[in-house]
Amino acid sequence: MDLSPPAPHPPTLRRESAPPAIISQIPPDSIPQQQPTPLDTPVLPSQSDSHTIFEGAVDQQLMQLQGLQLNQEELDVAEEEQTEEARGPLRNLDSEPNYLVPQGNISLTDFDVVETLGTGTFGRVLLVSLRKSATELEPISFFAMKVLRKSEVIRLRQAEHVNSERYILSRIRHPFIVDLYATFQDSLNIYMLESYVPGGELFTHLRRAGRFTPDVTRFYLATIILALKFLHTYNVIYRDLKPENLLLDNRGYLRLTDFGFAKKVDDRTWTLCGTPEYLAPEIIRNEGHGKAADWWAVGILCYEMLVGYPPFFDDHAYGIYEKILRGRIRWPPDIDPLSRELVRGFLHPDRSKRLGNLIGGSEDVLSHPWFRGVDWAAVERREIRAPLIPHVSAPDDTRHFSDLPLPPARDIPGLVQADMVESNPDDDLFRDF
Repeated sequence: MDLSPPAPHPPTLRRESAPPAIISQIPPDSIPQQQPTPLDTPVLPSQSDSHTIFEGAVDQQLMQLQGLQLNQEELDVAEEEQTEEARGPLRNLDSEPNYLVPQGNISLTDFDVVETLGTGTFGRVLLVSLRKSATELEPISFFAMKVLRKSEVIRLRQAEHVNSERYILSRIRHPFIVDLYATFQDSLNIYMLESYVPGGELFTHLRRAGRFTPDVTRFYLATIILALKFLHTYNVIYRDLKPENLLLDNRGYLRLTDFGFAKKVDDRTWTLCGTPEYLAPEIIRNEGHGKAADWWAVGILCYEMLVGYPPFFDDHAYGIYEKILRGRIRWPPDIDPLSRELVRGFLHPDRSKRLGNLIGGSEDVLSHPWFRGVDWAAVERREIRAPLIPHVSAPDDTRHFSDLPLPPARDIPGLVQADMVESNPDDDLFRDF
């Protein structure tokens, strides 16, 4: 009679942003002790306890786990100086122009709500159309409007993150990152007007395909690497890489979205945030993390695209943390040696030896043998034909997104009529919107 605990379930639901994972509420004896899984019978992660952890979350059992795994707090300074994280920024965000439409040139009531594209912890994303011609926004007619409920942002202590997201996106432009055009606020919400990327999430296409070939994976990974390389020149770390945050445009290229955890970090930051399956060991151990955590996430993403599920998974977040720290990667037999070598390079537990964080920085990634033959300049110019071009029949085509009901007018007062916009004591927290 088999008394072993049940294996984790396949991933069928997307990993939504959610309130902090309070693992201390889970009794230790309720966490299943998994038996090793044979290579020929992989089990896939469940989404039941897989969600984004907000920066600042306090986790008692995780702190105990950190204490068991880390016996020293001092870092080897000489070793740290040989990493990409130790370098100063090549570019300064403060010196970049502000790309947002000046306040007063356009308002919320200039838009019509077309459809709901998705929902999340703080609010929702709407497809909106521009009512009248605005010189700064021509010739674009359709946009994604990110709507964040102020009360939820404040309750979850994310006001600083929201302001940081606005600041970073207002000063960068890159072909593989969504554009932010304008921001607004009313008595209930803050609004961020962004590019509408009609091809849907990479997560959806990956789950439909099961997994990608190395060539398809190489194309998608190349776009993400170029986006991260660009962000890292400003010492901006992204910190929430996953297929759910990658959108396909109408030409099949990826665009990075949701900068809620992006942060300018000149050295390291010490707070816990991200999605459990994608957390780097140094985040879990509370050693401080920087650019190297993004490169770890690239390794997780590469594995998930090649195999169809992430390398470390469990039905419980705490179990995922344990497996990440244990570091044992299980490989299906058909994954080629060079792909394995690339993933191992990204998933090195010592960030000072991790691919992308060595003294050569991102150039070590671009020159890796797995990417031999990639014309990086042509990729960045979007001259390479994408392996998957989503069917999009019109600029407002939403077939690649969930069919969700429109929000009631009372939930988006500023988008309905201007005279419903009232002052709110919390407005000062978002004075730049």
